[in-house]
Amino acid sequence: MLPSSFLSQQQTAAADAETLSKPRRTLAATGLNHALHDGYTDLIYVLLPVWQAEFALSYGLLAVMRGLYSGAMAGLQIPVGRLAERIDGKILLALGTMVAALGYVLAGLSGSVVGLGLALLVSGAGASTQHPLASAAVSRAYGEAARGPLGIYNFSGDLGKAALPALTAMLLVITSWRHALLLVAVAGMLVALCLALLMPAVGKGFAHKSAAATAQGARRGRGGFSWLLAIGILDSAVRMGFLTFLPFLLRDKGASLPTSGVALAMLFIGGATGKFTCGWLGARVGTIRTVLLTEGGTAALILAVLLLPLIPAIIVLPLLGVALNGTSSVLYGTVPELTSPDRTERAFALFYTGTIGSGATAPVLYGLLGDALGPPLATAATAATALAICPLALMLASHLADERRAR
Repeated sequence: MLPSSFLSQQQTAAADAETLSKPRRTLAATGLNHALHDGYTDLIYVLLPVWQAEFALSYGLLAVMRGLYSGAMAGLQIPVGRLAERIDGKILLALGTMVAALGYVLAGLSGSVVGLGLALLVSGAGASTQHPLASAAVSRAYGEAARGPLGIYNFSGDLGKAALPALTAMLLVITSWRHALLLVAVAGMLVALCLALLMPAVGKGFAHKSAAATAQGARRGRGGFSWLLAIGILDSAVRMGFLTFLPFLLRDKGASLPTSGVALAMLFIGGATGKFTCGWLGARVGTIRTVLLTEGGTAALILAVLLLPLIPAIIVLPLLGVALNGTSSVLYGTVPELTSPDRTERAFALFYTGTIGSGATAPVLYGLLGDALGPPLATAATAATALAICPLALMLASHLADERRAR
């Protein structure tokens, strides 16, 4: 018969292993879900020319089709964050993924522009659960060590953006777009099943912390979240504004279409690397130092792309991608520190709504500036916006525990 002390040690070891596995399972499940949803969002770009030919759509109507999906996704994030305070986030994530997949089923079955638009609304509504609830789940799973995992979670979305649109384009070669969307929807249903079976429970927002911890979190985040949101909005504006003008800058430097495609790929590879590495960097050198480094680097490298000849400008683009995208991982990782623990989902919902909304409106505003001043000066304005983030970051410093300890 085994001694009771040995059995106790075995039980303790098993419990410790289970405790360690839960955060990893949460990160794996939410990362897979993030890849799927970001892939769902970007594969629409592949389908726009197909829909134009199928339904004889104008460019304006194509923009409306794209806007229906992104508008539903952005507009419902705050209500979803509030709902997560009453229903376990895991359940909402799985249901949201199922609804997003169902939307693509309906799109594949649609026989009119109205039906297609309604299907995209349904899919976008399902996608609204993904960013706020998954980010909050990773944050809760890893606690104070969440910055690095949130960077990995953020990076997983870029993998989906690269993989799913490319896979859809390949499917369109061998089958119709309707059958391709049905296959894409099946993938979504499988991911929803994985969430339901493998992801640990997240719990309701209000049930995780004591009243004392909630009050402490509210005091800690007072004022700081507003600065963080402002930085996130401007950072998203810089990124989308620069991407609006980059193809035209490369063309004016003499780039052919294939060369421009390679240049954009290099920028996006750098961006994915930045999302992965800057979350880790922020955890080690602090949020403010990392933001100052990435935003200052963004401004300097945008100006370098403006001034350099074609080949040196292309060589600079991967490094610019790191700086341009890296800030986002640092900012996402800071949201839980500036929020009372019972409102984590709501805070992530507000943050993502602000940044996604900024990403949608910034190209229009910078585009108007480009019409008035020309692409080079409008691009220089994006560099100036990046520099304008630096004083906001300094204002944020007093609200962050790691920055106060460093003083």
